[in-house]
Amino acid sequence: MAQMYPIMNNKKKWKPKMADELFEIQATFPGSELVGKKYTPIFDFFANTPESENYFRVLSDTYVTDDAGTGIVHQAPAFGEDDYRVCLAHNVIKKGQEIPCPVDSNGVFTEAVPPVKGEHVKKADPTLIALIKENGRLVQKDNLDHSYPFCWRSDTPLIYKAVPSWFVKVEEIRDKIVKNNNETYWVPSAVKEGRFHNWLTDARDWAVSRNRFWGTPIPIWASEDMSEIVCIGSIAELKELSGVEVDDLHRETVDSVTIPSKKNPGTVLRRIDEVFDCWFESGSMPYAQKHYPFENKEKFEKGFPADFIAEGLDQTRGWFYTLMVLSTALFDKPAFKNLIVNGMVLAGDGKKMAKRLKNYPDPILVISKYGADALRMYLINSPVVRAESLKFQEAGVLGVVKEVFLPLYNAFRFFLQNVERWEGRGNKFVPDIEKVRGTKNPTDIWISAATQGLIKFVHEEMKAYRLYTVMPALVTFVTQLTNWYVRLNRDRLKGLEGEDADAEAETGLQVLYDVLLDVTVIMAPFTPFITEYFYQHLRKLQPSYKDAADGGKSNPVMA
Repeated sequence: MAQMYPIMNNKKKWKPKMADELFEIQATFPGSELVGKKYTPIFDFFANTPESENYFRVLSDTYVTDDAGTGIVHQAPAFGEDDYRVCLAHNVIKKGQEIPCPVDSNGVFTEAVPPVKGEHVKKADPTLIALIKENGRLVQKDNLDHSYPFCWRSDTPLIYKAVPSWFVKVEEIRDKIVKNNNETYWVPSAVKEGRFHNWLTDARDWAVSRNRFWGTPIPIWASEDMSEIVCIGSIAELKELSGVEVDDLHRETVDSVTIPSKKNPGTVLRRIDEVFDCWFESGSMPYAQKHYPFENKEKFEKGFPADFIAEGLDQTRGWFYTLMVLSTALFDKPAFKNLIVNGMVLAGDGKKMAKRLKNYPDPILVISKYGADALRMYLINSPVVRAESLKFQEAGVLGVVKEVFLPLYNAFRFFLQNVERWEGRGNKFVPDIEKVRGTKNPTDIWISAATQGLIKFVHEEMKAYRLYTVMPALVTFVTQLTNWYVRLNRDRLKGLEGEDADAEAETGLQVLYDVLLDVTVIMAPFTPFITEYFYQHLRKLQPSYKDAADGGKSNPVMA
């Protein structure tokens, strides 16, 4: 109404009683009474087509509201997601059939709209507006400024347009996908049970084709009218049907290969123009990496589903999804058993890391300064392994060095120094697990028990893929080892305590050796470099080391 009577937009001049002078209210009723009624379209270009009996009807949907605009929206199923959904739900169009669309792939009107045939959609407005005015249906002509998408390469305006695509029928197997997802274990579980589950329950058919040159060609050969379609499953099958053997599956090779038609002798089938969506290839990773089913069939079947994968939170609608869809479609199984969802590593100010902004420290410099182990432990101990964001702080990496590595290294160095001192008295240190188990010293028994407790805890947490619990436990243990055990036994380990100082020193060194070796092994997956340094020194004390030094492969015997 305000468009027909602009004075209604002027709050100062407009008075409700003025309405009686401008228009007459003939009836009042809810909008639902209009649903299903036919109306005369602004343009009749599609009014006389075979499918038009379902066109030009009033529909209802919740995405249109009365608090913005007129509360009435024209539906163009070829140019909007909601438009397509609403028209499909009300049988205006049908899935798998052509959608009324008067615009070609270049954004130019087709012969379906004769007055503007050959004109670009953005240049045809004056002609279309003139036609509306000529028919006496123009209410108001005006410019409305609003945000609009432009191509980032050419800076030209874009249109949202439906294009013919090849789909995977996800909706038909949606229940199976949800079932298979329930068989997997996620950390954190909230992502699986919330975000990913909700995405799966509303999953739609997946458009796997793209209109590009670069990409994996979709192996479908079809006749020009699409009445005959052949999907090729292997190079051998392509050779059998076409008589051409290829060893390069890129477009420049396979696009020239034709297959004689069986339905219409004398004609040929050609490969369709589209290539695969790259996410289809990502979802095919478990099979493609082993060239299944053409090679490694037994090896693949033994290792599928994968025991463990990890990726970022953004992959709930990407890789995690495509893996699950394809594995369900092919084998009715999930593609993986266990999954860690990573969060995003942000700059210290909470912004996305960007080379342009230079808002993050160079990772190579961080590794050179603190070591890869420190960086790894910092990330493992961060919210990132719980699918939360991390504001990266270089000080946090330094904290790992100070709280874990330096104290542990000092304990390791103290042990070696005192072994050397003890052997300087004419003794020979040989690791003996029985002496560790036979000690009566309360602190020996306590630190050995704490070590076994740490080992048990790490195994349990790693089995549950809770990486973020390991670092706090390790910090606690290192504090117990260095600040309590080593400090309380310093004189004893130096051979300065007890009636039989050498025997006491050896027992303490045996216990400390056993603890350091166990901690080295349990930490190896998290901090491989520093633990390898410890291990290569600790194993030299084993009797079996001589065999290794002579070319053997003996390692310390783990009790």
